Order: sequence, then structure tokens, then C-alpha cells
Amino acid sequence: MNEQNFLSIVMPVKDKMYRLAKRLLVSTEEAEDAVQETLMKLWLKRGSLTSYRKPEAFIMTMIKNYCLDRLKSKQAAQISLTSVKEPLAGNVYEADNEHTTTKKIKAVHDLIEQLPEKQKIIIHLRDIEQYDLDEIAEILQMSPVAVRVNLSRARKKIREQLINAGKNDTKKPTTNR
Repeated sequence: MNEQNFLSIVMPVKDKMYRLAKRLLVSTEEAEDAVQETLMKLWLKRGSLTSYRKPEAFIMTMIKNYCLDRLKSKQAAQISLTSVKEPLAGNVYEADNEHTTTKKIKAVHDLIEQLPEKQKIIIHLRDIEQYDLDEIAEILQMSPVAVRVNLSRARKKIREQLINAGKNDTKKPTTNR
């Protein structure tokens, strides 16, 4: 495989690789290093890259595995997720509404942080990267049913916690005199 063919396969996926690495490793520098290392490994395997039915799924599996290996080597007790998507840009909302929206987005991301690792990755791949369930199953080496179940459980947990948080916000504090 020549350089042009390699680039035509890998470059469209590079941003997704970075976002997943950033999601897992948190650090911008570590995410960039992870992408670079994975690209180097892919270059070395470039001859076999076209033999995969879905090269993008293979590439995303490689970056995921690299990041998980890095986390294991650092003996990370907990994976902290941060949003790699920028909050709503522009002056679409008034300042108050934008602040409220930003708070809601942060609340959802905080709830995602509390999910089990596999559910965090599935939420990221599905809702941010827009992979379909079969692709996620291939990337994570799970059955599509297991992906669906984990995604459903993660969304249900987030929804319930948001509802409970909303109920707690509407309660008026009582004062004892």
C-alpha cells in the first residue's frame, strides 16, 4: 500500500481517534501521543490494512486498546472524562440561557464520568462519534446485543439522575426558626 492509499484510509478517522484518546486519557498531550503512536503502528501494518472489512473499526480498536494499555500501565484508578466537544458556539442564546445550557451539558458529562468504563466508551462512540451499534460491537469486541444493553443502561442511569437532580432543584429549602 502506498502513502496516498494509507492517507485516504487513515486521515478521515484521525479526528475521531483523537477525540476517543482524549476522552480516555484526558490529557491533550497524552491523546496526541496516543494518536501518533497508533498512526505509526498502522503505518507498519499498512499492507494488511485493506484486508479488514471495516478499516475504520480496526483503527478505532487500535487506539482504544492503546489508550487502555496506557491507563493500565499508569494504574489509573478512575478514568476521568472531559468533553472534547465545544459547548454551543455563537450568540444563539442569551447569556442566561447559554449559562444554563452550559451547566446542563456539564451535569451530563459529570454523570457520564460516574458510569462504568465500558458504558463511558459506548456512550462516546455512539452519541459523540455517531458509530452504529454493529461498529461499536466490532470496536469493543462485544456482541451488538451487549452494546445495546450497555447503552440502554447508561442512558437510563443518566436520565434518572437528571430527573432526580431536577426534582431536588425545585424543592424549596425549609428554614427552622
